[in-house]
Amino acid sequence: MDFINLKAQYKAYKNEIDASIAKSLTNAAFIMGESVESLESNLKNYTKAKSAISCSSGTTALVLALMALDIKNGDEVITTPFSFIATVEAILLVGAKPIFVDIDEKTYNLDPKLLENAITKNTKAIIPVSIFGQMPDMESINKIALSHNIAVIEDAAQSFGASFNLNGKSVKSCNASIIATTSFFPSKPLGCYGDGGAVFSNDEKITKKLELLRNHGQSERYKHSTIGINGRLDALQAGILNVKLKYLDSEITKRQEIAENYNKNLKNVITPYIAPGFVSAYAQYSIRAKNREKLMQKLADSKIPYAVHYPIPLHLQEVITKQYNYKKGDFKVSELVCDEIISLPFSAFLSQEEQSQIIKAVNEAN
Repeated sequence: MDFINLKAQYKAYKNEIDASIAKSLTNAAFIMGESVESLESNLKNYTKAKSAISCSSGTTALVLALMALDIKNGDEVITTPFSFIATVEAILLVGAKPIFVDIDEKTYNLDPKLLENAITKNTKAIIPVSIFGQMPDMESINKIALSHNIAVIEDAAQSFGASFNLNGKSVKSCNASIIATTSFFPSKPLGCYGDGGAVFSNDEKITKKLELLRNHGQSERYKHSTIGINGRLDALQAGILNVKLKYLDSEITKRQEIAENYNKNLKNVITPYIAPGFVSAYAQYSIRAKNREKLMQKLADSKIPYAVHYPIPLHLQEVITKQYNYKKGDFKVSELVCDEIISLPFSAFLSQEEQSQIIKAVNEAN
């Protein structure tokens, strides 16, 4: 059993993916070009964002977003302590200071009720993260940010394909703030076969800056108007994503069905809470168990793979504690969730038989 069945997904789309790869090889166009332009157009149409700028990874996307907003040394950026290291890593790479706000215990996303108290005169941006595929309360976060003239970067690395209802209208992930980022790491809801990412914006000035920044600050060949990075997405990955994007919505629907079956049948664990009006992309299916060690042993004995996303909150990572005065107890909800969280095998290609085995093992451990 695979934790994420990428082999079955490839088999389902094999002919189209192989043809796309062969086209890139035949054309010998590996950097930027037609496949990348097509992908960016398709991503823009899917999200309804005004622009989509592809790049080399989700981490690169975050760095580019911060650079486009001129975030620098001395600035503060608010984010969640419950996320992958890339979120805070990007903040540190541009020289800014991470300021953490604890999470909501039900959604595991940044708690907007705690946001106001973290804002100072040095706050230049807020990065809410869509944990496990569910978007945060972007409506509340954007409202608070607007009142303080602070930019919001939607970190949608785990939520491409997700949405929420705003005044009767569905808002797609990557189109819920002035700037957003996502990851196309292979395990993500929309994943390539290597690293990849994208930055989305609804601001024309930011878009133009992103286009320069991801290509060495180059406005014309060998003409550089600003310092940028090599953040380009290669054509092979763009071609693969163009194929898989066509099937994303049907996979998201299947993910809802599989998640609902888990929800109905798992016993004595905390299953994912999806807020009313929200559709999760279910990048992971993560539960909380008071006896996590016992559950992990049962899954291992049953030869069922699992993962812990995440065992250590960001404010307690060594890279943070050696620079800033964060300590255990500062963000109690994040610390509690880190102690109890465990992710089960999950993908649109998880079979009923496999899921039944997983449910049986989890329930027997509890």
